[in-house]
Amino acid sequence: MFNLDKSINQKINLPLEYGVELFIKREDQIHPFISGNKYRKLKYNIAEAKHLGFTKLLTFGGAYSNHIAAVAFAGKQFGFETLGIIRGNELEGKINDNPTLTFSRDCGMQFKFVTREAYRNDKLIDKFQDFYIIPEGGTNDLAIKGCEEILKESDMEFNYICTPVGTGGTISGLINCSQPSQQILGFPALKGAFLQEDISKFVSKNTWKLVSDYHFGGYAKINLELIRFINEFKEKHDIPLDPVYTGKMMFGIFDLIQKGYFPKGSKILAIHTGGLQGIEGMNSKLKQKKLPLIE
Repeated sequence: MFNLDKSINQKINLPLEYGVELFIKREDQIHPFISGNKYRKLKYNIAEAKHLGFTKLLTFGGAYSNHIAAVAFAGKQFGFETLGIIRGNELEGKINDNPTLTFSRDCGMQFKFVTREAYRNDKLIDKFQDFYIIPEGGTNDLAIKGCEEILKESDMEFNYICTPVGTGGTISGLINCSQPSQQILGFPALKGAFLQEDISKFVSKNTWKLVSDYHFGGYAKINLELIRFINEFKEKHDIPLDPVYTGKMMFGIFDLIQKGYFPKGSKILAIHTGGLQGIEGMNSKLKQKKLPLIE
């Protein structure tokens, strides 16, 4: 069902004058619904839930969360009931207007819609003691263990490893399994300095850096420049990018290359973390704003 052989390093053709090589690891090809870092994060959590005898999974996310969709499908596939705590009580009764929630419901997930204030309340999960709890975005010790398996031995030739950053689990795993000579660059989709502290809890190396100039205003924010980049990238390289994570990362990488950030002769590996299910939801928003769609 999961095809790890499809996680190949695909070369991106760049003008010779840049003097660097760029590859993208196609983690998005692992599975159509549990793809990229969602497969990595859920792999050991699902195994642990089964080992402990749980039959229900509970997790958290926003209206268009890749994580919510992946947990819903994983529950269906591996025989768990699933419950999603969804940020934004205004979404209740509007499931059919939201492709992510519609997909998750069709996979059997139940929802509890809460206000943004209640969503931040740590006591929320006290009512659900019979559930195996997976944090928002899936980041915990077991998720990081899974993300430590993204890099293969053959990837040790790369000087730079680039990844989108949401909750920090994927970059933490990459840092832990990287070589001392490799620099790990994270491209946050969110505004704010809190990620630095969160990631530091899971890693001991200092061979990493967050590049915070390409979030386009924050999570789920997008503009015409980014839409154009994503569509042109797909047309030229036949690789779809999602608008929240990989699209922003690749935009940032190309901008840094053009500005001479990477020394001549550098080999760069970008991790495609999947998230393509979010395109449909983003396009519904773009339609409302009468903006071009992501192709």
